[in-house]
Amino acid sequence: MRILLLTPPMTQLNTPYPATAYLTAFLRSRGYDAVQADPAIDLIHRLFCPAGLESIRGELKPSKDHPSVDFFLDHFQQYQRTVGAVMGFLQNQDPTLAMRLTSPDFLPQGGRFKAFDQLAMVQWASQGAPGDGPEPGQDPLEWAFGRLGLHDRAKYLCSLYLDDLADVVHQGIDPHFQLSRYGDRLAASEPSFEPLVQELHNPRPSLIARVLDTMMGELLDQHKPQVVGFTVPFPGNMLGALRLAQGVRQRSPGIKTLLGGGYINTELRQLKDPRLFDYFDYITFDDGEAPLLGVLESIAKHSNVSSDMSGEPTPLLRTMVRGESGQVLWQTTSHLHDIPQGNLPAPTYDGLPLHRYLSVVEMLNPMHRLWSDGRWNKLTLAHGCYWRQCSFCDVTLDYIGRYEESKADQLVDRMVALIKETGQSGFHFVDEACPPKVLAALSQRLLDRGVVASWWGNIRFEKSFNQNLVDKMRQSGLVAVSGGLEVASDRLLEKMKKGVTVEQVAKVAGNFAEAGILVHAYLMYGFPTQTVQETVDSLERVRQLFAEGCIHSAFWHRFACTIHSPIGRDPKAYGITLTQKPDVTFATNDVPFHDPTGVDHDGLGVGLRKAVYNYMHGLGLDEDVRAWFDMKVPKAKVAKDLVARAVSGGPGPRKNPEFYEYRC
Repeated sequence: MRILLLTPPMTQLNTPYPATAYLTAFLRSRGYDAVQADPAIDLIHRLFCPAGLESIRGELKPSKDHPSVDFFLDHFQQYQRTVGAVMGFLQNQDPTLAMRLTSPDFLPQGGRFKAFDQLAMVQWASQGAPGDGPEPGQDPLEWAFGRLGLHDRAKYLCSLYLDDLADVVHQGIDPHFQLSRYGDRLAASEPSFEPLVQELHNPRPSLIARVLDTMMGELLDQHKPQVVGFTVPFPGNMLGALRLAQGVRQRSPGIKTLLGGGYINTELRQLKDPRLFDYFDYITFDDGEAPLLGVLESIAKHSNVSSDMSGEPTPLLRTMVRGESGQVLWQTTSHLHDIPQGNLPAPTYDGLPLHRYLSVVEMLNPMHRLWSDGRWNKLTLAHGCYWRQCSFCDVTLDYIGRYEESKADQLVDRMVALIKETGQSGFHFVDEACPPKVLAALSQRLLDRGVVASWWGNIRFEKSFNQNLVDKMRQSGLVAVSGGLEVASDRLLEKMKKGVTVEQVAKVAGNFAEAGILVHAYLMYGFPTQTVQETVDSLERVRQLFAEGCIHSAFWHRFACTIHSPIGRDPKAYGITLTQKPDVTFATNDVPFHDPTGVDHDGLGVGLRKAVYNYMHGLGLDEDVRAWFDMKVPKAKVAKDLVARAVSGGPGPRKNPEFYEYRC
């Protein structure tokens, strides 16, 4: 039995999503003929090539409402002439092109290039340079790349070029298409399956839909599978999975189709609409290895019995199917169990076109680029989260709530195997939070065994990350960490059971920064009962963290109440009430709620994001934080040396601290 595993469009462009790599290796270890492919990266290459651009032009009509479309049509010959060079360069195939790509007239510069022009002007002014900006002939990007950073400069310009092309497709051909997602608004917490059904049965399918249909036919011809499995990690993969599965049904209805992944685990647990089974025969939940084995054994059994399907049904684990009367059935058995972490093989990227992934730089920030630049091998150090207490997190679900560590030597063995297979030694540990104990042991074993690797991952800002441990991690290959500062308010951090304080985060982040490790902070606004004053104070603390060099990049997320979190389970304990939900027959995760504070968090979010964007470019660090908001907000009430004292190890907050105010 041949099983084809697919990651549908779209995910990040620089590296494959790891689910199929894990499952392919596991199935092969159990004797199955498993292969994998990545239609997402294939779609990008089919669109952004000379023939693809010709197809795009054939679909477009001039539009005053979409300047990117008109610019593309006006400069089509230049786009078609340069697209091959850009794509090859972003695949690291022809580094000598950097000098040509950075010349001012080689690439057509659409709307996305205006952002870097504006940034260059602001940087010019911030440095106290004379005039209104660089004079003709002066380099507007020297502040970011210096005089020798040609390769990175070219990569940045090519990334903007790619964004321009994506805007053309999004605005002129298919509004569901974006570089890292496809149709996510049709799937994210959508209570009804109907919007997706209507899109799938559109009598005039878009160019993207037609290309995906062609790709699926080619994959079936190439691999001739009996089973096709789709992993859907995010809402932006669901429409792509459905389109590809639709192609399987139309061409080979006898092929069995499976659906699983992170989006399925969180949002489809209350599925009632049986129409989803028009596209998939089985839907599995949580860890995929054991449920997948149960499904494959069931398929094998039924293929070997008479047409009346006689015999006892094969037990399934955490799997949905459609019953004989058309209803959605949940099937699971206590006889099947998940596979222990220690019994799983190293993932394999065999079959995936590693040379075709694109390294892009969409922001001039060294930490932020890690998510899009370079092809990182992805690994997990442990199953679940060792903390699993945060009130906003889906701690009731298996992927977080069931914690199980891997041994350090086994992790190093997996890293060595992947380095040998891929020829690349960069690793992104994709744990919810990398356990300090495991990181300490892993770092020591990497040093003991002389393994040369670069690695990064998500952490909690634990006190255990002292300077000695951080230095050992750096010596073993650590280059960056990301972690949750969330609301940057001690009152709210305690309420969300984060287990850290702002000063502790500052101290730990300072330890990493002191060691030369890049630090990214996840931030949150709109938490239940959060006031405007607390939001302004949070931004001031974040400003100080940037100013003191403790963090290098950050991102503000709007708080969302989810049904699997402690807040969603007990909203009254957090001072909110859930609003009435529609009848859910498809996806549900985010739950609307009423916060009696009545704060305009969406309005505040604009200022928060604007501030952090500037901070990441080294701008506005001396500005009064009130200047970033379009509405009137109170003065910050934060000790002016809060972060500086935390980093230096000085005393904690004084009983009567001196509060300070910035003057406009």
